[in-house]
Amino acid sequence: MAESLNPVQMHTYFALTEAVSLLQYAVRQQLQAEGGLSYVQFEILAKLATADGRALTMTDLADGVVYSRSGLTHQAGLLERDGLITRRASPDDQRATVVDITEAGRERVAAVLPGHIDVVRELLFEPLSERDVRTLGTLMTRARDHMRSRPPRSAAPRRSRRAG
Repeated sequence: MAESLNPVQMHTYFALTEAVSLLQYAVRQQLQAEGGLSYVQFEILAKLATADGRALTMTDLADGVVYSRSGLTHQAGLLERDGLITRRASPDDQRATVVDITEAGRERVAAVLPGHIDVVRELLFEPLSERDVRTLGTLMTRARDHMRSRPPRSAAPRRSRRAG
C-alpha cells in the first residue's frame, strides 16, 4: 500500500491545485470575452507567435500543450477555419503536419494579450514579492521538468478505437 501524503504535503497539493484552478478559470473567461478563444487555442497561437517565424508541427504543439491529440487537432481545425492558422503537409516528413500562424492570428494574440497579462499579474503575482516570484518559478520549473522527464505524450502509442 502506498504511503499517504503528510499534512504539509496535502495542504500544499490542495493549495496548488486550487490556485491553478482559480487562475485558469479567470484566464479562460478573459480569453473568451476579449478574443473568442479557448485557453488551448490561445496557447497554440501564442506558441506559434513566439516561434520566431518558424513553423511548428502538430507533434511539436502536442508536446508543448497539455491536451489530447484529438482535442488539439479539433482546436487547430477551428483556428484554421477562422483564418488564424494554416496547416499543410510537411515537405520533410509525409506523416507530419506543419502549422503556421497567420497575420489574423497574430492580431488576435495581440488583442487578448494585454488583458491576459492583467489577469495573471493581478491574480498570481500581485500578492507575491519579487523574491517569492523567483522562488515559485524555480520550484515550479523543477516540478515541471521532473514531470516532463517522462516521454512526451506524442510518443505514447495511440489507442485503437476498436479496443475497449
